[in-house]
Amino acid sequence: MVLPCCRERYICICSILDWGESLIKDSSTHALTDKRKESLVTYVYVGAIFIILALVFVLNTGISGRIIDLFSSLTLAQVPGTNIALPAPSIPASHIRLYDVAFQFTISVGILEIVTLMVRILLHSQFARKAETIQNLVFWLGTSFLIMAYLVNTSLQTEWFVFWSGIILMAGLALVTRGIIIFLAKRNC
Repeated sequence: MVLPCCRERYICICSILDWGESLIKDSSTHALTDKRKESLVTYVYVGAIFIILALVFVLNTGISGRIIDLFSSLTLAQVPGTNIALPAPSIPASHIRLYDVAFQFTISVGILEIVTLMVRILLHSQFARKAETIQNLVFWLGTSFLIMAYLVNTSLQTEWFVFWSGIILMAGLALVTRGIIIFLAKRNC
């Protein structure tokens, strides 16, 4: 069946979802176990991460050199308001192109998490797996926001430290989100 959203030579998300749904329905005679379905979702997810990484490197020529430049520019800088010195680029604004690439990666993984969540909902995955996907979604989309807010628009080392503090905060927020979702689900059962 050709969907209206698809063109002759282009595959759209609609046809991929239809293909996946038909695969699941056709396999009902073989009755895929829940464990097997989860394994398939995980394999596709990990493969998609590798594809995203490959695309980031292919579409952004010279990224390896930019990564090396970032690490070679790291110096010890004092964290504002403390006596602690941590690595930070001497001129954070000189790495904006690398920050753009990091944003592309994190937003792509965030979109992948949205698709994975939809697939888990369609497959009636265990609630803990859906909560894990929501946790990942919060982390990756939150990280993409932090990159745009603090790295792409930064020129100060203090912003560099605010970004890393935000990453720690985002990891905690993602864990708390997962915990709240699981708590509410168990409370409603």
